[in-house]
Amino acid sequence: MDNEVYAFALKNTLDEIQKICPDIKNAFVLTKNRELIASDGDTPEKTITRAVNAFEEMLEKAQAIGGVEDVTIEGINGRLNVSRLDEIYLVTVTSKQADLDYVNTVTHVIVPTILRLMEKLSPAPLKKNPPTPDIEPEEPTVERDEEPETEKHEKQLEPKEESETILPETPVNQLIVEDLKGLLAPSDTIRIDSTIIEEWNELYEDRTIEEADIETFGGKSTRCKVKPIKESKLDGQGKIQIPSKVQLTLDVKKGELVRVKPAVE
Repeated sequence: MDNEVYAFALKNTLDEIQKICPDIKNAFVLTKNRELIASDGDTPEKTITRAVNAFEEMLEKAQAIGGVEDVTIEGINGRLNVSRLDEIYLVTVTSKQADLDYVNTVTHVIVPTILRLMEKLSPAPLKKNPPTPDIEPEEPTVERDEEPETEKHEKQLEPKEESETILPETPVNQLIVEDLKGLLAPSDTIRIDSTIIEEWNELYEDRTIEEADIETFGGKSTRCKVKPIKESKLDGQGKIQIPSKVQLTLDVKKGELVRVKPAVE
């Protein structure tokens, strides 16, 4: 599924949401880089521009408190609501009299369902298609005279140089699961003690560790990007902050113990 089809499907979804819930006056979807993916057919460009500006101010303020999942801004004539759904943001504008519980029920059920369906059809719909590599013409095969048996024998006796680098034994750390939440928190990144990452980088001097493998005691495992814990109260406490999406993949929850090791090949 290409980007145009993906955007068209989202636009139809937004139009259907407005039919189900007339209190939603405007609706559109943004990427994490504030780029517009799709909007309903009735939303003017000026409305989107004002909403995006408010959205950017909101994100700047959210960084100071660690980020949030859902934000509602009260206006004179209505409300602006922003909800994070994996890697995108759903923005809706409703009247002040709107039933927010009903609005949230509609938007948080229909849109995620459509996104999961499209993800099955195309795992990375927002990424551009990679360029087709140039295919170089094959050179014609030239027959050569067979080498003398003595030269063949000498080549076979030449020792092969060892090209593989022997890596040190991979360290394994046991850490306690903590929730990683927030509007700005990536769903594919975990956070662990900064000292552990420093030890990994010292152990593997010729490379920077950017990913880690997580394994549960039940045998489930996955690989994620890894960064240091931001909160000083958690750093150095043997914790690992894991997004809810990864917790579901591993079937773990807050307070459980997991094994973590650097991803090196």
